[in-house]
Amino acid sequence: MFKVGDMAVYPAHGVGVIEKIENRKISGCQEDFYVMRILENNMIIMIPSSNAANVGLREIINQNEVSKVFSILKKRDISVNGNQTWNRRYRDYMEKIKSGSAFEVAEVYRDLTTIKQDKELSFGERKMLDTARSLLVKEISLAKNMKEEDVERDIRSNLFVQTQDKQ
Repeated sequence: MFKVGDMAVYPAHGVGVIEKIENRKISGCQEDFYVMRILENNMIIMIPSSNAANVGLREIINQNEVSKVFSILKKRDISVNGNQTWNRRYRDYMEKIKSGSAFEVAEVYRDLTTIKQDKELSFGERKMLDTARSLLVKEISLAKNMKEEDVERDIRSNLFVQTQDKQ
């Protein structure tokens, strides 16, 4: 599926590069592993190639999918249950981040940004908002071959349209 040098997304950790493919003997069985370095923090992850799809390892989104991410960020008719307890929201949003889907990460970013307009986020939610932002910025910058600062500005401006309408 992947080869050395390919960029890929590992759920909840973000974009990385496949640096090598190693064959290891585990419990008497030979297994190929993708050795991936996460770009954000240089963490090394070994993923059994036979299990890559099951853990959510995927290619970077394409241009059409980037457009879908921005349409999610612009979506105004969302219902964010601001009365839901922060820890319940946290669990729900963490599942979306762990899914590895850029679309679900965009929903988390949009929803937490919307909630932040009305009330203070918990520490965990603030960290999650930063994680969602970081995951989106890194992947979109690679997908569109843009600087991360420019992508971040585009994301903010798409959200700004939504939050301005609430005021």
